[in-house]
Amino acid sequence: MFTFCPLQGALSESTASQSLLELDGGVKLLVGLGWDESFDVKKLDELEKQVPTLSLVLLTHATASHLAAYVHCCKNFPLFTRIPAYATRPVIDLGRSLTQDLYSSTPAACTTIRQSALSEIAYAYSQTATTAQNLLLQSPTPEEISRYFALIQPLKYSQPHQPLPSPFSPPLNGLMITAYNSGHTLGGTIWHIQHGLESIVYAVDWNQARENVFAGAAWLGGAGGGGAEVIEQLRKPTALICSSRGAQKSAQAGGRVKRDEHLIDTIKACVSKGGTVLIPVDSSARVLEMSYLLEHAWRAEISSSDGSLKSAKLYLAGRNMSSTMRYARSMLEWMDNNIVQEFEAFAEGQRRVNGANERKEGGPFDFKYLRLVERKAQIAKLLSRSNDNGETGGRVILASDTSMEWGFSKDLLKGLAQDSKNLVILTDRPSMVKNDTPSAARTLWEWWKERRDGVSVEQTSGGDNLEMVYGGGRELEIREATRRPVEGDELAVYQQWLATQRQLQATQQAGGAAALEASADVDDASSESSSDSEDEDGQQQGKALTLSATLGQAGRKNVVLKDEDLGINVLIKKKGVYDFDSRGKKGRERSFPIAIRRKRNDDFGDLIRPEDYLRAEEKEEDNADGGNMTTEDDKLGKKRKWDDIAKNNSGHNKRLQANKAQAADEVDGTGAADGFEHDDLDTVEDTEPEEPAGPSKLVYSSETVAANLRIAFVDFSGLHDRRSLDMLIPLIQPRKLILVGGNRDETMALAAHCRAALGMDGDKAVDVFTPEVGVWVDASVDTNAWVVKLADPLVKKLRWQNVRGLSIVTISGQLLTPAKESETSPPPDDENPSKRQKTEPSSSTALTLTSTSAPAIPLPTLDVIPANLLSAARTAAQPLHVGDLRLADLRRAMQGAGHGAEFRGEGMLVVDGSVTVRKTAEGRVEVESVGVPMVGRKSTLYEVKRAIYQGLAVVAGA
Repeated sequence: MFTFCPLQGALSESTASQSLLELDGGVKLLVGLGWDESFDVKKLDELEKQVPTLSLVLLTHATASHLAAYVHCCKNFPLFTRIPAYATRPVIDLGRSLTQDLYSSTPAACTTIRQSALSEIAYAYSQTATTAQNLLLQSPTPEEISRYFALIQPLKYSQPHQPLPSPFSPPLNGLMITAYNSGHTLGGTIWHIQHGLESIVYAVDWNQARENVFAGAAWLGGAGGGGAEVIEQLRKPTALICSSRGAQKSAQAGGRVKRDEHLIDTIKACVSKGGTVLIPVDSSARVLEMSYLLEHAWRAEISSSDGSLKSAKLYLAGRNMSSTMRYARSMLEWMDNNIVQEFEAFAEGQRRVNGANERKEGGPFDFKYLRLVERKAQIAKLLSRSNDNGETGGRVILASDTSMEWGFSKDLLKGLAQDSKNLVILTDRPSMVKNDTPSAARTLWEWWKERRDGVSVEQTSGGDNLEMVYGGGRELEIREATRRPVEGDELAVYQQWLATQRQLQATQQAGGAAALEASADVDDASSESSSDSEDEDGQQQGKALTLSATLGQAGRKNVVLKDEDLGINVLIKKKGVYDFDSRGKKGRERSFPIAIRRKRNDDFGDLIRPEDYLRAEEKEEDNADGGNMTTEDDKLGKKRKWDDIAKNNSGHNKRLQANKAQAADEVDGTGAADGFEHDDLDTVEDTEPEEPAGPSKLVYSSETVAANLRIAFVDFSGLHDRRSLDMLIPLIQPRKLILVGGNRDETMALAAHCRAALGMDGDKAVDVFTPEVGVWVDASVDTNAWVVKLADPLVKKLRWQNVRGLSIVTISGQLLTPAKESETSPPPDDENPSKRQKTEPSSSTALTLTSTSAPAIPLPTLDVIPANLLSAARTAAQPLHVGDLRLADLRRAMQGAGHGAEFRGEGMLVVDGSVTVRKTAEGRVEVESVGVPMVGRKSTLYEVKRAIYQGLAVVAGA
């Protein structure tokens, strides 16, 4: 069974992506935790209902549309942190950087408390609760964000993994997940999910074309894979979940090279006139492609004699950009092969000049011309600079975020909008949030499509036309979200709501979370005590039902749980209580409430968390990267003081200021090494107002500016186009196709095209689903199952073989109807007919369970083949090998046998320097040898073949 439900991003203009997959046995997978720029908590209501039933979470991209709601769910949904989450290492690190940038840039990301929750908590404040609006939830600290992302389990590409289920999940029954490169972002993932007969490929937002930084998607083998067929693991899935965004986009002539030239020419057309170019980008993923391209374009222009970009300045603005670039420098192996080769050449040059005082420049992400700007005061200083006051060249500023609703791009837009020399280059189609005010980027996008106030057309040296749309002085509304302290009756309503939530969470941890983990302890306590009776068990069940009813009531009314409701848990859930009268109590009320945590196991025993065994210097390094936020007092050999602890806990805003200052110092410290010249941007003081530390509410203010600047569009989204979809979907050959992640027009157009292109799968048409948000579709594989009964002589001859935890056997027999079975089978013991009825179920293997009240349906029987037909059956059945060879396992086996084995090239294993083993895209194993090498008295070639056959199950033909 496989059912699918999109929670966000289906048949809509929103780019947020959330999907729910339910497999056989009640296994539920959540793929993606995206959010749009509205940060509306109502869009997570359905997800919150599904949290107690989720088995695991899969993350696909380190972008806001795929990851922005992760920290919110971890902080505000009590059980969410206990659900195992999986992603690649770049998604984890870049997602952490993105989320820290998001929460430090706008208070809207903290989300507001539902109005219904405020009006239902207290009758005394009912009048005030109706007027109290936009009360903010508590903002997560950088330490909390780092801790939440540390919970995600990292995976590598093409690494099959059996995940661990959540504590409240049904058994996964051999569920296997594998991550493949999707292009589009660093570490972006196409998920392959194998569960029983279901083979599901989840591919949302992928890009087949190679870019400067990112390799193409792994459909045809990934980087360097020029095969004409899709790799075996992703071919012919039972269901393909694919995004339809970009289905109406035609492939650009010239591909990536033409796209890059078009962007550079558009920038040159503006900066040559002294204007400023603003390019809104994200702060984690696509910014790597853009920054790499512009840095190398500046390098080429500076080295040329007539470069027009020599006098222009290049900036990258974002609150956490230094961390993003630091992560990028450590993840070059996840990028395209060209980046790896460039880094190797740079490292070789560094070795040659080792010992000299000069430093070779030219690393992939060693920026010499791209200046990082991470403070708001630096943005104000940048805007105050005038071209008339000494600056002869233009400026190019990359700023987060693409929506222009948060981040530095919004501040830059307000300062640059009135000058007609300035230019905004949109690199992606902005999302449109329903029933909300469109974002500033969406408004500019609509103006670019309308072209109401005329178009400026300039011709490049290559003969191409550059179109820039005039703003025409139209009014552009920019909303600003600010945080204000809560006072008066609103503060009382907030405190009452917060007290109720804390009471609920504390009780849920005692009676819900602890009961989930210590349910076995309750059973053990009742079973080990011989004096407990059945009445005590009933009493325990009654208390559990009463507690559950009280919790449900507390969610609707202002119910404060009393001490007798908490029972023995009052000792650990209430402050100042150190005694509990256990006289006359039974069951758990007689012992101290210690919740024994269930041990988590993996394939090698107890689950070990590597971060628990870090040395002090390793923790300091993690602190520099934003991973483990340890304070100075936690360092080795230092003592903590009460005054220092009070200072450290003085406020969230001071910690943010310290982190910003530290990041700025790191940028300034490495600025000289990166080739930046110190200027007045380094010495400017940050004058951001201190945000309220206590309860606060969200207040929106609007500002209208006259947009005289010009608007251009260059597609840098890095997504598949219509040509890629038309080529790859028929090659993938899915049995079911589910289209999500696009607006209604492009989704319906792609669905109609796919129905015609895929045609028939055997004698049945391929199903193409286009579900709405919140609508479940059944995409189960169409299988037919027949039930037979195995005869006793056949069961005795079965010889089972084990392949990776599965048992397999080959059967050759003849199928007999129930009537023929009675004729051909030997006569039973007629003297005692009840003896046959007693021994028959135990001696024969029945594959069905029949009800005792209804008569059993006679089943056909599979019996041994008669001797006169045995020779014919042996010639008809062909032998085959079952299983999948992994080169890593073969390498380990050969090394254990005393042979030398190492990987060379891409997907090639060399044994003893003379025998090569490789796997083709179709899954075939090719073994090549130079002569017949001998190690001692053994042939290496034959030893390799023997090891290969030992990893497979040989199913004989008879």
